Amino acid sequence: MERPMPSDTFATNVQPDISDKNQTRPAWGAVFSMSLGVFSLVTAEFLPASLLTPLAEGLNISKGAAGQAVTVTALVALLTSLFISVAIRGIDRKWILMGFSVLLIISNLTVATAPGILTLLFGRVLIGIALGGFWSLSIATLMRLVPERDIPRAISIMFLGVSAATVFAVPVGSYLGAMIGWRGVFVAATGLAVLALLVQMLTLPSLPAQGKARMTILFEVLRRPGIGIGMIAVLMVFAGHFTFFTYIRPFLETVTGVGVDGVTAILFGFGLANFLGTYLIAFVIQRSLRLALIMMPSVMAGLALILTLFGGVTAVDALLIAVWGLVIAGVPVSWSTWITRAMPDQAEAGGGLIVAAINFAIAAGAGLGGGLLEISGPRGVFLISGLILVAAVITIILKIKPLGNDE
Repeated sequence: MERPMPSDTFATNVQPDISDKNQTRPAWGAVFSMSLGVFSLVTAEFLPASLLTPLAEGLNISKGAAGQAVTVTALVALLTSLFISVAIRGIDRKWILMGFSVLLIISNLTVATAPGILTLLFGRVLIGIALGGFWSLSIATLMRLVPERDIPRAISIMFLGVSAATVFAVPVGSYLGAMIGWRGVFVAATGLAVLALLVQMLTLPSLPAQGKARMTILFEVLRRPGIGIGMIAVLMVFAGHFTFFTYIRPFLETVTGVGVDGVTAILFGFGLANFLGTYLIAFVIQRSLRLALIMMPSVMAGLALILTLFGGVTAVDALLIAVWGLVIAGVPVSWSTWITRAMPDQAEAGGGLIVAAINFAIAAGAGLGGGLLEISGPRGVFLISGLILVAAVITIILKIKPLGNDE
């Protein structure tokens, strides 16, 4: 289905230099390789959280110091997302994507053999580059692998890798860590990355660089009508989510009143619902992207406020958190689809901005939530999460214009 851009959004003489207009047959094998690459990347990203205690003990460092592995990864991913398009201009994207898988392999092996914290952090710098770079190029790549009508479905398939990692990485990482040690888990993650690299070699077509990347392109894109406010909306939605999700365990332990097994079961339900939501969101987007953009933060805001006011019943809290998992799954898919429609000629730059906004939201949401947790407890954290999401909904309704077949 064709999605003409509104005439008042971009100049009519701008021609997309990312989308492959001649792409008539979807390259689903290549799309699957992207999903497998995401699965291997996000699994490795999450592993330090599930192995924090044995990792810290193994390197003879504090848990706080070991936790910096996550901070370093997010910071490097943010910086990479902003500058990767300029750094790799002129290079075939197939080789760049495969290069990110190679970086992931080296990262996992570096962490698995790390004698101390400096080597650990170096390994996590490498995965930060791979994460930021891969996510920045992913949407533009999918636009060249499938026809325009199949883009939402392709994005959903790719994000299934995130959902699968969300469901399995933490519990499986913890389980394997007890069996083969934390170093063995990172060696196993290396094997997964090797598999992803092999599948990419076999399925990804040549994707020559298109257009001219410049250091000023991000600022030029942000000055386009609707783009800057769109990034602010993205930041608010994800800040609201991470304010909520980062401190979900204290809420479950102190308000809901469940133990470790209960927390694990509820989070597993969140992950399963997240997996289902990633599959279902494509159907919502095909009906109306604007509906998806408004509906998801609206539901999340309602859930946060309900949990704030009435949380404390285990079955109800578990159900509401599962619904949150179902809904949040569609947020990155929907905003990624928005990028393909709002700036098809600069999808790589748009992808970089999205990645930067999300990583900034992770830091902002976690930081804000931590301060609120000390002052007002988990209910106060959830209340602010809900209010941030309400502000995001208002911004989207008032400032984000319909695109394509939403008009």
